[in-house]
Amino acid sequence: MTKTYNFWITGCQMNYADARRVATELEKLGYRATARTEEADVVVLQTCTVRQQSEDKAYGKLQNLARLKAERPDMTIAVMGCVVGVRGNEALQQRFPYVDVFMEPSTDGLPLVTHLAQDDVLGYETAVTHHRHALQDEEVILPAHQRNKLISAPVAIVYGCSHACSFCIIPQKRGIERSRPVGEIAAEVRSLVAQGVKEVVLLGQIVDRYGYDVPDGPDLADLLRVINDIDGLARIRFLTSHPNYMSDKILYAVRDLPKVMPQIEVPIQAGDDEVLANMKRGYTQRQYRDLVQRIRDIIPDAAIHTDIIVGFPGETAVQFQQTYDVLADLCLDKTHLARYSPRPGTVSARRMEDDVPDAEKRRRFHLIEALNEQVSREKMQQWLGATVEVLVEDKDKGKWRGRTPHNKLVFFEDPRPLRGELAPVHIQHTGPWSMSGTAVDAPHPSQPDNEPISIPLALML
Repeated sequence: MTKTYNFWITGCQMNYADARRVATELEKLGYRATARTEEADVVVLQTCTVRQQSEDKAYGKLQNLARLKAERPDMTIAVMGCVVGVRGNEALQQRFPYVDVFMEPSTDGLPLVTHLAQDDVLGYETAVTHHRHALQDEEVILPAHQRNKLISAPVAIVYGCSHACSFCIIPQKRGIERSRPVGEIAAEVRSLVAQGVKEVVLLGQIVDRYGYDVPDGPDLADLLRVINDIDGLARIRFLTSHPNYMSDKILYAVRDLPKVMPQIEVPIQAGDDEVLANMKRGYTQRQYRDLVQRIRDIIPDAAIHTDIIVGFPGETAVQFQQTYDVLADLCLDKTHLARYSPRPGTVSARRMEDDVPDAEKRRRFHLIEALNEQVSREKMQQWLGATVEVLVEDKDKGKWRGRTPHNKLVFFEDPRPLRGELAPVHIQHTGPWSMSGTAVDAPHPSQPDNEPISIPLALML
């Protein structure tokens, strides 16, 4: 009888990339994915601690699994990700004694593999052999329901972080910065492409620091050139960048390499210099403005995304207004928003009072949110009446869904099986968050729709 596994994943794209590596190991051992947690032989929780809400969600899920473990003591429960971290898990083991395996972030899956094979010497040896081969060739085996259906996939290129912003818990949880070898990354991308993936998103906590930990090694621009040459791959994106490390060499690579999309994720976090200094970001408002201008000079049509934290300790109304004004002036394509919450062990939690009331944080959040919608709506209107190239990902309520090179979401109708194709779409409607239109070379609508029922692309949820 085939054994099954189930993943519960929360958090960033890095977590999805980490989970896929572990799923690959399980697939090699003969396990198959199931959507039903209560039926799985192995349940893996991929966790996040960037915000308290995410951490609490993971603990709630673990508590819910206690009953299931009592009913099925032979099942295996594994926890991985930032809740576990890189500094030991004794407290977690005491709190959740029914969990069989705890794994650090960006794990290679060996702790789980060895646990599953511990009662079978031959099975253990086979598992470890498979694992060693995986480390050598970075072969990826997607779950059966994703092969030739997963169109865009995250690929981790640098683990951990050595920058240590005062609000960020990631260095504690994921450890110091470690860049993966170019050959490993390219092998993983080729393996994904062979299984139908058309776009990869290269990931790092500070992705533009790729290679900084390798003296005289390749940098992100060098890696982009290697990945750009992989046959069958249509698009490349990368995130998240830090303003201090976004070099002209990287920007010219984005401009010159046809598969690298003109989208830059580069957070400012705040628009006031004192707040930025307290965050230990290492740049000023003026330097960020100059970077945005440099990006637009080199890549005139670049879509620029940013992150903002409102309500950082000590942030006054005047300082918040500086942030608002910077965003209003720069008219960036998208702003990812968060209200500050202290994370245990960070510099801001240890040394700064969380003195901005929650109601005020929410007010500032909504002001930026409204500005973001207004700017996005106005910028999206430039595409009205244009024809854009859409990488088609899946169907949603009877319409195809995909994204443009600038990462704009597009919906359109077409009876043909277009998943994974690059389709030219004439835009007839724009909103703040998406556009809709008609495929330029669509066949007559009276033709039968033979498209099979689509399968959700969410990664092992």
